[in-house]
Amino acid sequence: MLPAPKPDALSLADVLRSCLGSISGEPNRLGLPPVDRAIVLLVDGLGAESLKARAGHARTLSGALSNKSVIESGFPTTTAAALATLATGVPPGQHGLVGYTVVDTDHDRLVNQLSGWDDRLDPTTWQLEPTLFETASAAGFTAVAIGPERYRSSGFTHAVLRGARYLAGASIAERMQLAAEAAREPGPPGLVYVYVPELDMAAHAHGWESHEWTNALEATDAAARDLAAGLSPRHGLLVTADHGLLDVPRHSHVLFDSVPALVDGIRFVAGEPRCLQLHFEDDASPAHRARLVEHWRESESNRSWIATREEAIAAGWFGPVRPEVEPRIGDLLVAARKSIAYYDSRAASAQGRAMVGQHGSWSPAELRVPLLRFGAFAVPGAA
Repeated sequence: MLPAPKPDALSLADVLRSCLGSISGEPNRLGLPPVDRAIVLLVDGLGAESLKARAGHARTLSGALSNKSVIESGFPTTTAAALATLATGVPPGQHGLVGYTVVDTDHDRLVNQLSGWDDRLDPTTWQLEPTLFETASAAGFTAVAIGPERYRSSGFTHAVLRGARYLAGASIAERMQLAAEAAREPGPPGLVYVYVPELDMAAHAHGWESHEWTNALEATDAAARDLAAGLSPRHGLLVTADHGLLDVPRHSHVLFDSVPALVDGIRFVAGEPRCLQLHFEDDASPAHRARLVEHWRESESNRSWIATREEAIAAGWFGPVRPEVEPRIGDLLVAARKSIAYYDSRAASAQGRAMVGQHGSWSPAELRVPLLRFGAFAVPGAA
């Protein structure tokens, strides 16, 4: 049986959309009260399970964590898809960023959705939905996005943050200070979005159980504490994440190309190591495609969910899917259930296989993220 999103459960798609409702004084899915400034702090890679496990190193954040302050990020649990969902309020099947790497069918190539943008991939048309920053600006509200300088002009930033004024801060603390200043600016109500990539970077390089990850968590917690302490009664702060992760040791890498039957007829290997999206050769016959699917099921069903594109869409993995988005999804998806990661040794770099912290699939460690409320958004009586 394939996993599926929980019907009507709160998810990352509700976070910024509810904040827009909050600054406009309208009812919203999160039940946020009206405020003048709604701040969303997105901590890349901060899963609810890892935050709970390191609660002593993050007293401010963990103090707001409870069973009721956990949501699902959405599938696939990868930054490109999740941040686009946050920014647009719709699932990947609607906004079009369906994975870490995807197939650009117009140019018959594989494209990295975070760093692979060029003049053949227009962020304003590839990402198909208006952002909530654009919606806010069009309604006369302010919209500010805060992150590292290196992301200011990237194609991904133009795809998911368009409509927001971008401010750059080198450190976590500096970005929080910019958020506090943006919240205090005179003018109409507005959205403030803050991005912290440091935990995810530490996890990829060293694992989430490393000292480096814990140090980044402590720095984030201290800066979030200072930001929350300075909020006015008309400012609300939500802290969430795009995904969680788990550590995958090198001995748990599956070199799937070592089985010829698993790669015969595969044109592109998209997605990421914990959630492959395999695209078949265009001229592969229906019988060959069926054999490929069967080979993968026979080989990997004991440790991964194996789903055809049609099965994944029917199960709601990507939400409702636009016709123009459907070809971007793999013909066959391999989503890891156990603590493994898939690599094609013919193409994997040493740097790629050195990655420790991983994400992309359906495990609770990847899927469950915190939704922590501070300031005007704090729940009365909560710890």
